[in-house]
Amino acid sequence: MSAPTVEQIADEMYQMVAESMGKRNLKSNDLIKAIQQKYPDVDKEVCKQAIRSLIDSGRCVYAYFGGSYIQLPHKEGAAND
Repeated sequence: MSAPTVEQIADEMYQMVAESMGKRNLKSNDLIKAIQQKYPDVDKEVCKQAIRSLIDSGRCVYAYFGGSYIQLPHKEGAAND
């Protein structure tokens, strides 16, 4: 099995964040550890690139509650979809 691409890792991280919304806040290290458990040969730098791509693309955002967490962007109450 070949190592997943940065895009594939980003998609998996996005799923983790989406599934944890409302249950617990995930830190970037939580995501990195989960990916490295699933794919032991994946480098931490590749995970960081995947997180950066999620943040840069707007699919995820950093939230600060006594620490830095990764979440899905909140929809504003007045936002028009």
